[in-house]
Amino acid sequence: MLGVAAIFEHLREAGGFLFVSGQTPLTPTGEVPEGGGEQAALVMEKVAAVLAEAGSSLEDVVKVTYFLTDIGDLAAVRTALDAVLPHPRPAASLVEVSALVDPRFRVEIEATAYRPHP
Repeated sequence: MLGVAAIFEHLREAGGFLFVSGQTPLTPTGEVPEGGGEQAALVMEKVAAVLAEAGSSLEDVVKVTYFLTDIGDLAAVRTALDAVLPHPRPAASLVEVSALVDPRFRVEIEATAYRPHP
């Protein structure tokens, strides 16, 4: 589900925090959904998958950073995120960028989760 191999780790753990690298809307087959909302939904599925591999979930997310290439996508992105993020909502930052690594990408999301050691 994470798509092509990257030159970085998808997740690092430090002191009970799980840092999820920026996830993009690239499918394993190289496809990219067109709309910002559809891209955000796919990206959050990927964030959830990375967390699940570490024994965590979206319930543990305390901070997210959204990178959008078009702030006009914000309403659609919020709708997609509202469907998957639990309450209380994590802290968040939104950054509008001129471009992402692939010109088809409209959304990239990174997350930080907290999972205290047992």
